[in-house]
Amino acid sequence: MLERVLTTAVFTAAIGSGVVGGIFYAFSTFIMPALARIPAEQGTAAMRMINITVINPLFMLAWMGTALICLVLAGGALFWWQGPGGWLILAASLLYLLGCFASTMVFNVPLNNQLAAADAAQLATLWPRYLDVWTMWNHVRAVAPILSAILFTLAMMLK
Repeated sequence: MLERVLTTAVFTAAIGSGVVGGIFYAFSTFIMPALARIPAEQGTAAMRMINITVINPLFMLAWMGTALICLVLAGGALFWWQGPGGWLILAASLLYLLGCFASTMVFNVPLNNQLAAADAAQLATLWPRYLDVWTMWNHVRAVAPILSAILFTLAMMLK
């Protein structure tokens, strides 16, 4: 029974990590470059709308649900050191929690809040910096969950 629950949790974390990593990968590879190519007023308006619409049940389930599963798996991995893949499960969980979830909260969300609060005069200087810094941290939060998905998958393969 415990083995089935663990396998299901690791599988779910692998899928969730892959989905979230794919979303952030899209932002790094074509959404942010597209927004950088249009006039700043249009780019900031589009990003502001994205930042509003991203707060929806489906995205939050994937992003925060995966974080919750990773938190449980990281704690549980301490008891599974003897089992195959325990280190991989711990590494994958921490990679998601720190590289994806924490980096979002510490870097991307504050930048989004600055963008939301900026007036038209501030946007001229804020937007170029926002594009550079936000996208750099987005690269981190794209790579981290993709690597987590790989590590979770490897952990399942070792069973």
